[in-house]
Amino acid sequence: MDAVRPDDAFAAIPDPGRARTLDELIDELRSLKVWAGDPSYEWITSEINDAWTAAGRPAGESAKRPTVGDCFKPGRRRLNTDLVIAIVQALHPDVGYVTQWRQALRVIGGETRAAAQVRTQDRLPPDLVGFTGRSTELNQLRQALHHSQQNGGAVVISAIAGMAGIGKTQLAIHAGHLLTGERPFDRVLFVNLRGFHPDPAQPPADPAAVLDGFLRLLGVPGQQIPHDLDARTTVYRGQLAGVRALVVLDNAADADQVWPLLPETPGCLTLVTSRRSLADLDAATQLTVDVFTADEARQFLTRAAPHVPIGDDPDAAARIAARCGYLPLALGLVAGHMRAQPGWTLTDHADRLDERHQQRRLDTGVELALDLSYQHLPADRQRLLRLLALHPGQDFDAYAAAALADTGLHTAQTRLHHLCGDHLLQQSTPGRYTFHDLVRGYANTRAHDEDRPPERRTALTRLFDYYLATAAAAMNTLHPAEVHHRPHTPPPRIPRPGMPVPDLTDRGAALAWLDTERPTLVAVAAHTSTYGWPTHTVRLSMTLFCYLGGGHLVDAVAVHGHAYQAACHGRDPIGQAHALTNFGDTHLRLGRFEAAVECLQNALNLFEQAASPVGQARALRTLGIAETYLGHYRPAARRIKKALTLYQQAGDRLGEANTLINLGTVETYLGHYRPAADHYEQGLILFGPDGERVAQAYALNGLSELEIRIGRPGPAVDHLQQALRLCRQAGNRIGEAWTLDSLGKLYTRLGQPAQATEHLLQAAVIHRETGNPYGEACALNGLGEAAHTASHPSDALTHHTAAHTIAADTGDRRQQARALIGLGHAHHTLNHPGQASQHYRHALTLYIDLGVPEVDQIHAYLAALDDNGSEQR
Repeated sequence: MDAVRPDDAFAAIPDPGRARTLDELIDELRSLKVWAGDPSYEWITSEINDAWTAAGRPAGESAKRPTVGDCFKPGRRRLNTDLVIAIVQALHPDVGYVTQWRQALRVIGGETRAAAQVRTQDRLPPDLVGFTGRSTELNQLRQALHHSQQNGGAVVISAIAGMAGIGKTQLAIHAGHLLTGERPFDRVLFVNLRGFHPDPAQPPADPAAVLDGFLRLLGVPGQQIPHDLDARTTVYRGQLAGVRALVVLDNAADADQVWPLLPETPGCLTLVTSRRSLADLDAATQLTVDVFTADEARQFLTRAAPHVPIGDDPDAAARIAARCGYLPLALGLVAGHMRAQPGWTLTDHADRLDERHQQRRLDTGVELALDLSYQHLPADRQRLLRLLALHPGQDFDAYAAAALADTGLHTAQTRLHHLCGDHLLQQSTPGRYTFHDLVRGYANTRAHDEDRPPERRTALTRLFDYYLATAAAAMNTLHPAEVHHRPHTPPPRIPRPGMPVPDLTDRGAALAWLDTERPTLVAVAAHTSTYGWPTHTVRLSMTLFCYLGGGHLVDAVAVHGHAYQAACHGRDPIGQAHALTNFGDTHLRLGRFEAAVECLQNALNLFEQAASPVGQARALRTLGIAETYLGHYRPAARRIKKALTLYQQAGDRLGEANTLINLGTVETYLGHYRPAADHYEQGLILFGPDGERVAQAYALNGLSELEIRIGRPGPAVDHLQQALRLCRQAGNRIGEAWTLDSLGKLYTRLGQPAQATEHLLQAAVIHRETGNPYGEACALNGLGEAAHTASHPSDALTHHTAAHTIAADTGDRRQQARALIGLGHAHHTLNHPGQASQHYRHALTLYIDLGVPEVDQIHAYLAALDDNGSEQR
C-alpha cells in the first residue's frame, strides 16, 4: 500500500522537538506513522530499501522488516539513527522536517550519552566524622544482615528512603564503614546514580553504564563485557557468586534503575538510597529514614559545636533543633554557622533563628538553615559559593574555583576549605569538590538574585577561558607537533595574566589532567554551545580532537556535535566545517562510514566556499580515509593525492606527512608496495625525530605491514615495538590497539599463535572499550587466523563469524572478505568443502569489486578445493 495523508488536511504533523526522552521520541514516530496513513512495516521497509539502493548502498545492508518494526517499540535504550531518519523520509520526505528529526535525535542522543557518564568506585567515600544518632536504623541493618547470614540469602536494604537532606547517603556510608569494620567484605562497590540531580544535563545514570564500570572494577576484561543490559547483569551476578560484597547504590531514581544492579547473591549486602520508596523491590528490607529525634538533634549540635556555651536559655539547643525541623542537613549548616561565631551562645543562635523565621516566614528548616548559613559567611565566601553553583560540571577543583572568582590558587583553596567546614560543599575525592543538590540549587538562585548578568557571564567566561587554555597546554605537551593546527587563543584574554593553571609540562600530568577533567570538558562544551559562548565550544572541539579521537569516541561525538551547533548559531562557516570534519572522523572510528561521508562532504563544501585550502585538504584527506574503509581504493587515492597537493602548496609539513601515510595505506591495499613504502618513509622524514608520536606510530605500522607481506619479519618487529611505545606515551589507546593488532598478525605469520592471540585479545579489548567496531572486526579476524594456525578450526569459526557480523553492520567490505576467507579455511580444515567453496566465492566477489591483489590468492584456494575433490573422487 502507499502511504496516504490523513483525511483532515490540517491534522498537525507530530513534532519531534517536543520529545525529552527516547520513549517520547518513539511516541512521536508512531504518531508520524499514523499521520502518514498508517502504512505497513513491509511498505516502509520497501521504501527505505528502494531509497538506499538508489543511493548506492550495498544490497547486504538492506533494512529488515523486524528491525524497522523494532524502531516503533517503547522501552528501548538506543535507536539506530540512520534507520529512524530513513523511516521519517519514507513517511514524510520533507527536507526541513527530516532536519527536525535529526536535531531531536542529537538532543536525545546527548541525554543518553550524559546518562552513560558515571563514576563507579571500589571503596566507600569517607565516613562522616562525629556521625550522630540513627541507632535504630543501624540496628535494623545489622539484624537484617545477621538474618541473611543465618538463612544463606542475599540482603537488599532498598528503602533507605526519605526526603532530601535527611541524611540517607551518610547513613548508608556510615553503615558500610561500621559493618566493614565488624567483618570486612571481600569487595566493595559504590556509585551515585544521580536519581535526582538538579541539573538536566546530569540525568539518572544508565544501569548498563554502571554495570560496565562495576565489571571493570571486578576485573572483567573489556572484551568479555556484553553490550546487552540483561547479559551484563548476568555476568555481574556471576562475578559476585561466592563473594561477600557490599554494594552501595546511592541516590536511586526508581526500582527500574536499581533492579539490574542487585547482586541477588548469598552473602552480599546491598544498600540503596532514594528519595522515593522502592516498595517494588519485594525482597528488600524497607527502611524509611525520618528526621532526627529531638534527642538526636541535640546530641548532633553538642558534638558539632562542643565549645559553644548554652547561655540564658537551657532549652536553646531544643529551640534550634525545632527551628531546623530536626533535618540533618539543616542542623549541619547551622552548626557550621555556630562555629564561625565566637562569643555567641546557643541562646543567641536560637534567638537569631526565631528572628529569621519571623522576618522571612520560612517554614522549611533546610531553607532557613541555608539562608542563615549563607548570610553569615564573609562576602568573599558568599561570592565564591554563588559562582561555584554556576559551574556546569559535576565537580571541580581549586583551579576552577580560582578562575571563577578571579583569585589566587591559595585563596581559592582556603575558601573551599572553609565552605566544606560550613557544610556548604563536600569533597568528592581529595582535591575535588561538589555540592549537595539542595545547596547547589540555593546558591544558584542566590547568584541570579545578587549578581548582575554581566558579572555572572564574566565569571563563567574566565572559567571557560581557563579550561580552554589548560586543555591547550595539556595537548601541547602530548602533541607538540600539532600546535599550529590547534586554534590560537585570542590575546590577551587566554590565559589571563596571573590566572592559576596547573603545571602540565610533564606528559603524565597532562594526560592525567585530561582524563580527570574529561566529563567536565564535555559539560563545558554543552554549556558554552547552548548559552552563548560558541567560539569556546568550537575551539574546545578543535583543541581536544586528537585526545578524544584516541579512545574517547562517545565524548568526541558529544563535543564535536556541540561545536557544530555552536558554529551554526554563531554563523561561523569555518567553525562548522572543522566541527563537521571532526564529527566525520569520529564517525569513521565508530564504524559509521556513510554518516562520516555525509559530514565530510558538507565540510568540504564549506571549506571550498570559504576558500580555505588547508581546510579543504583536511576534509579531502579524511574523505579519502572514509573511502578506504568502504573499499573504494582508487577514489580514495585520488582524494588523498589532491589533499597532498593542497598541503604542499600551503607549506603545511605536518598535514603533508599525515597525508603521505594515508596514501601509503591505500597503495598497500592496491598491492603497490614500493610506492607505499616510499610514502611511509617520506612521511617519517617530514615528522622528524620529535614529530607527532601517534602519526609516526601509524607510519611505522604501515611499514611493518609491508615488511610482513614481503617476508621481512625482523624490521617489522622493531617498527611495531617502537610504534607501541609512541602510542602509549601519547595515551592514544586506539593507536595502541592497532599496533597490538599488527603485532598479532606478525606473530601469526611467524607461526607463534599463542603470542598472536595474547596481542590480539588486548587489541580487541581496547577497540571494544573505545567503541571502534572496525578495529574490533580486524582483531577478531586476527584471532580467527591465529586459531587456524594453532589448528583450532572451531575457534576460528567463532571469531570469523563475529568479525563478519560486525563488518557487515558497518559496511566494511574488506573485513567481510577477510572473515569469509577465514571461514573458508576453517570449513576446509573441518572437511566441509561445499561450505568452504561458498565462503571463498563470496570473498572472491568482494575482492574483485575492491580491485585488490588478494583475488589471485582466492583463486588458488578454490583450485586447491577442486584438486582435493578430484582426488577424493
